[in-house]
Formats: sequence, structure tokens, C-alpha cells
Amino acid sequence: MHTLALDIGNTAVKAGCFDGPALREMAAGLTAAEVRALVKRWAPQRLIVASVAEAAVLAVEELQDLVPGEILAFSPGTTPVPLRSVYATLHTLGADRLAGAVGAASLRPGQDTLIIDAGTALKLDLVTADGTYHGGSIAPGLSMRLRALHHFTGRLPLLELPPPDATIPLVGDSTTGSLLSGVVNGTVAEIMGLLAHYQQRYPRLGVLLTGAMPLFCRPVSRLVSLWCLSWCCSA
Repeated sequence: MHTLALDIGNTAVKAGCFDGPALREMAAGLTAAEVRALVKRWAPQRLIVASVAEAAVLAVEELQDLVPGEILAFSPGTTPVPLRSVYATLHTLGADRLAGAVGAASLRPGQDTLIIDAGTALKLDLVTADGTYHGGSIAPGLSMRLRALHHFTGRLPLLELPPPDATIPLVGDSTTGSLLSGVVNGTVAEIMGLLAHYQQRYPRLGVLLTGAMPLFCRPVSRLVSLWCLSWCCSA
């Protein structure tokens, strides 16, 4: 059976194409036209959608005529998952966070795992060895931090993120360099600090990293058990 999983985020659309349980193809940054082309090419018997973007959810309705079988909207609070949750407000939990927790529990069963999802927002989520999802933290992502510094000041420029392989000096010798150091190096330091607290509490903690920011996180990457394009697709 062909299954297509769509992870519709605030910034990008990711897709995972499955033949039975095997992941055969993954793609990221898809346009609406590219999603339609992917659906036509794979002709999935089942479409699973995890979305945090309301407008994008409505666009999925256009795919109904292309999918002969089931279309499942992955939704915290209504979609059954093989995890116990102690999250106090499950109805407000993002589908991406819960899907990431399900994917992590599947890939690392019986192990304490921290998921670091660095996309539009920086999210850390904890799944413990007993299969319980606890929640975690949400903070602005890199691009959001750059936009906020420009928006809430009079003269700071609006910067784009540099190429992922760029080295960001600790000491910025210009306004541009100082902004990039504060945003990129500061976010890495934030992750490392939080990770240290988690490791004190859970000494055997494994770390799973996803999103665009891992490409900037060389210090974090050395501590990572696995990197994945999309936990929503893995889940």
C-alpha cells in the first residue's frame, strides 16, 4: 500500500512517500503544484496530513479527488497514538510536536529522548523511556529572531540567514556580524544550556534533531543520536 505523509509547517511543506512500512522518498520545500504532482505520481491509497498552518489545511481539500482512499488529518487529542501524554492542554498542542514525539518513540523505544525541532520556531520535546510524552519548550527560530530585531528597532537591518556551511564568528566586527552572532551563536548556546539541564535529569538521554537549523548547530550535532528531515513524516 502506498501512503503519502505530508508535514505542512509554517514555512515549508515536507513529504514522505511510503511503500508499506518502507520510506521510499522524501522531499522538502514543496509548492502546492509539486505536492499535486507527487500525489499523482505516487497515487497513494492513503494520505496522512500533519499541519500547523490553517490555510494549508484547506488546500489539502484540493487533493481529495486524487486520493482514492483515506485522508487522515493527524490531530492531537483525536488521533490515537501509541504514547501516553501528560501534556495539560492537548487540544492546543501542535500536530508537529506530537508527531515528532511519536516518531522519536518509534525510533528509540524504551529510551529517554529529547527532540530538538528547529524550524520556524525552536521546539524541544521530551519522551521518556516509559513511552510518556511530557511536553517541553517553544522559542523563536532563527529567521523569526532576525525579523524581530529589525521590526522592533529603528535602525537594525533585516538580514537573511547565511548559507548553512557559513562560519559565524563569536565576536561580530560589524552590525551584520553582531546580529548573526547573537542570533545563531546565541541560539546554539540556548540549546546547549537546555540540553545540559535535560542530561542532568536524564543521564541516558538521546537527542534527535530535525529542521533547518541543525545545519548551523555543529556543537549540538556532536551530541545527536539521529537527524531526520521531518519527524511528522517519520511518525
